[in-house]
Amino acid sequence: MPDEAATLRLGAACVSGAASGRVIHLRGELGAGKTTLVRGLLHGLGHRGRVKSPTYTLVEPYEDLSLNAYHFDFYRFKNRDEWLSSGFRDYFNPQSLCIVEWPERAGDLLAPPDLLIHLQYQGEARSATLTAHSTAGESWRASIFSHWPSS
Repeated sequence: MPDEAATLRLGAACVSGAASGRVIHLRGELGAGKTTLVRGLLHGLGHRGRVKSPTYTLVEPYEDLSLNAYHFDFYRFKNRDEWLSSGFRDYFNPQSLCIVEWPERAGDLLAPPDLLIHLQYQGEARSATLTAHSTAGESWRASIFSHWPSS
C-alpha cells in the first residue's frame, strides 16, 4: 500500500465481510496504519464523525451504524486484572463487531479473531497480510480481496 489512501481503501473493503459477532485483530508497529484502516472501515459502515484511536480510553463505541461496532486499543494494557475488571468480555458477543488494535497485549484473554490483519512497513509503503482464523474469517478475507483495489 503506497499511502494512507490505500490503507483507507483496505479498511473500506473490510466492510464487505463485517457483521455482528465477528472479530478482527490488527497488528503492526506504531504508525503502521492500524487506526487509519479502522477509519476506512467505520466510514464505510456509515460513521461520519471523527475516528480516534482509543489509546487512553481503551474502547470507543460506534453505535450509530447498521451494527454495533467497538474499536479497542490495548497498547497501554498493563496486566490481566485490567481485562478482568473492565467488562470488555461482554462486548465480544453475537450482536457486536469488535475491532482490536494491539491484541497481543491482552495475551490469552482474547479468543482468536475471525480475521487478523498484520500491517508492516515496506520501505516508504506498507504491506498487509490477512489471515483467517475461522470459517467466517475465510469468507471475510475472500470478500475483502474481491472488493479491494490494491493500488
